[in-house]
Amino acid sequence: MKLPKYTLPKDLQIISTDDNQVVAAIQDWHQNDSYNLYMSESRGLFFTLMLEDVVSSGGPEGNIMIDLYEVAGIKGVFLSNKVVENQVKTYITYNKGRDWRLLQAPATDLQGNKVYCEQPYCSLHLHLHVSENPYTSGNIVSKDSAPGIILASGETIFDYFAHPYCCLRSALMLVFDHILQHTVTSVFLDAIPALLSFDEGRNWDKYSFTSSPLYVDGVLGEPGEDTLIMTIFGHFSHRSEWQLVKIDFRSIFQQQCTSDDYLTWQLHNEGEVCIMGMKRIFQKLKANVRCVKARDQYISQMSDSCLCTEADFECDYGFERQIDGTCAPAFWFIHSATSRDCITGDTLSNNCTEGNLLKYIPRRQKCPSQAPRGLQLFTSEGTLVATLGKNVTFLVFLEEGLGSMTSITVDFGDGTAISYVNISSIDDGVKHIYSKVGIYQVSATANNALGFDRVVLYLHVSCQLEQVQLSAPSVVIKNKAVNLTTVLQPSDVGTVTYYWWFDNKTEPVVTLSGAMPFSFSKEGTHTVTVQASVGNTVHQDQKRVAVYDYFRSHVLAFSSNLDELNPGVSEWREDIARVVTGISEDQLLVTVLPGLPTTAEIFIVPEKRPRDRAMDEKWAHLDQVLHHYLLLSKNTNPDKNLNSFCHHRVASCFADTQNIVFTIMLIP
Repeated sequence: MKLPKYTLPKDLQIISTDDNQVVAAIQDWHQNDSYNLYMSESRGLFFTLMLEDVVSSGGPEGNIMIDLYEVAGIKGVFLSNKVVENQVKTYITYNKGRDWRLLQAPATDLQGNKVYCEQPYCSLHLHLHVSENPYTSGNIVSKDSAPGIILASGETIFDYFAHPYCCLRSALMLVFDHILQHTVTSVFLDAIPALLSFDEGRNWDKYSFTSSPLYVDGVLGEPGEDTLIMTIFGHFSHRSEWQLVKIDFRSIFQQQCTSDDYLTWQLHNEGEVCIMGMKRIFQKLKANVRCVKARDQYISQMSDSCLCTEADFECDYGFERQIDGTCAPAFWFIHSATSRDCITGDTLSNNCTEGNLLKYIPRRQKCPSQAPRGLQLFTSEGTLVATLGKNVTFLVFLEEGLGSMTSITVDFGDGTAISYVNISSIDDGVKHIYSKVGIYQVSATANNALGFDRVVLYLHVSCQLEQVQLSAPSVVIKNKAVNLTTVLQPSDVGTVTYYWWFDNKTEPVVTLSGAMPFSFSKEGTHTVTVQASVGNTVHQDQKRVAVYDYFRSHVLAFSSNLDELNPGVSEWREDIARVVTGISEDQLLVTVLPGLPTTAEIFIVPEKRPRDRAMDEKWAHLDQVLHHYLLLSKNTNPDKNLNSFCHHRVASCFADTQNIVFTIMLIP
């Protein structure tokens, strides 16, 4: 998909793919509540501007609504509301966006009074899909079976002044009112009695369907377009229940339509009958004829080709329409750049024949002989990240140089490369799958007899990060650096960004390494938080670290039975650590270390109250006794030494019958 050079889309919506052309709505970098319309050529690759600043709004389900309506029954006719000098105006095109013009308001209103409305200062505005006031926005409707008739509501716009109208009718036989199926019947039901029209809104009759006025909430029709029965639902007052009124038009439309009931109607644009290279003549019911079209009755349509004129051609990619209607190259378009297959000219947009066909059709010219320049390489997603094991599509474009005579080589950076005889053969892109995570230097090189050009991008290939675990000592010495490390699952996920927070600081320290040295300057309990970010995935872990001026520690070994019950998760290690109790939580800290065999580290930390010599001697004695019996427990029978230690030095102790875990309780 090739857009004009300085179109930088924030969002893209596909509107239509009819007749081998793509109509897309693109929100450019500077737009917020509007979109630009672009149309492609027959291959759907190169796009040119169709209409600017089309109104948009968020839909009820979070979707984007573009205020563009394609009229059914007549190909190439679109209605759109666009922003013009902070005012919304309705524009119409008869040739699929080549030319747009304001809608002409009717000459008179329903009372026969003349409407003074001259363009461009005044025009007819219709509610399509988006309206500032949802209660005044009716649905716009057209059907293939009733070409030339449109149901809509709107008003005339007099430069910042709007005058509402219903039942409007233009000189082009576009009827802006409500239509009942195949008959040209209109009904407005703000409250019953209702006004009905059987002649395209020229005349209106009042009908009563209930004894009391009924405020209408909606109209229900039976399935199919041929039904003559509809149901109106509403209420008599704001507090009353819903009322249903069934209306049967079969008594009015008793006879079937014949060929004598129709007249011919030719589509024209301000008198011009050749639209999109064709003359189109339709059949429509005569005024005041009340008949029913049979299900198998065919309404004929005649068409004939016109001689080609300048109006039948669109500007090619890189060219812009001027005020006088000619196509001129955009300021960014390079004349010497090779267009597709060395052809240049306007693009035919319809089925006209002969005439000026030879003057405007793309013409072949001698391909310029020059070295390749302006080589571009990017992914189809427009990003520089990819998922391990999934296809990545690389797109290559060349601004200058002979595409059919320029070879292209794409090196994927993982030891594989692929070459093509000419760049024209890879319009759909080059696909590749990476088998390992990492950052890959992907390059494309274009070569011909006059030179070469090369472009490089760096692609980040990663896999899904499932978990990050922070490893930090439970107790550290003040002002002494400790190493904080992380463990990822899986271990190799590609490029990882780490964010470190210490205590309540709002600004993180950002690193590309999973290990970080850090020293704590204050005593107390500190919180360390780390986040690991890979692509769109972020995981977090947190640890608490106690900081002291000094402490003593010893390693505690468990019997091998415990290893079979170790799931390797942090919550389990915390629960096991709480088994070792005694003294005071402020004096004895226990950390069960990750991995196998299961081990723990016991930290004896100083009391918070002031120390004296006797207390130092007591702690030295406890440290010596603890160290002695831990060594005995490790080198001999764990249960025997543990029980001996419990009887002689400990107020209470615990050991289960299976020797899975034990607890040591010390009394100062």
